[in-house]
Amino acid sequence: MPTHKVYYFQLKALGEGIRLLLAYADQEFEDCRVGKEEWPELKSSMPFGQMPVLEIDGKQYAQSTAIARYLGRKYGLAGKDIEEDFEIDQIIEFYNDIRIKASAIFHETDENVKARMQENNEKNVYPFLLQKLDDIITKNDGHMALGKLTWADFVFAGMYDCFKFILQISDLDEKYPSFKKLQEKVLAIPKVKAFCDNAPKSDF
Repeated sequence: MPTHKVYYFQLKALGEGIRLLLAYADQEFEDCRVGKEEWPELKSSMPFGQMPVLEIDGKQYAQSTAIARYLGRKYGLAGKDIEEDFEIDQIIEFYNDIRIKASAIFHETDENVKARMQENNEKNVYPFLLQKLDDIITKNDGHMALGKLTWADFVFAGMYDCFKFILQISDLDEKYPSFKKLQEKVLAIPKVKAFCDNAPKSDF
């Protein structure tokens, strides 16, 4: 049986969806949670100098969405044809667009600039984008795409705690209840729940 390793930091964020997909498939893997002090030495050994990285039998693969898409195809969580795959991809890219906008603010070092960016996004950007995402999930019977469980749901669920943290919208769950319900739906899957119950704890 192939050996699997997941390399990521000691948090959920971009790595958690990969872990959840492997847990769902009952695929044993080594969960390599890299500390900040270890990362500088390890960085040069990663394909693009970043994580997460999935290693299968010693061969390393990078880019979180590409990894999740691969695992989705492997474990029967993709579309039935290229058109359905296209639909999943576009929704994940839309989700990533929102995440990247929030991440830009989170990493801004000038507090005055950060405050202005956050105010503008909360007033002019997030309402439309988040409502659109909520509409998509509601339309798809509580899933990201196709009205059924796909790898996109695992990406969303794994990232959601971090997503909330970087958005800095305190009542996100109340404004868009489909978000939390989707995360809870994925995390309630028995094999996923078993993994989460035994995994190191992380706020995001």
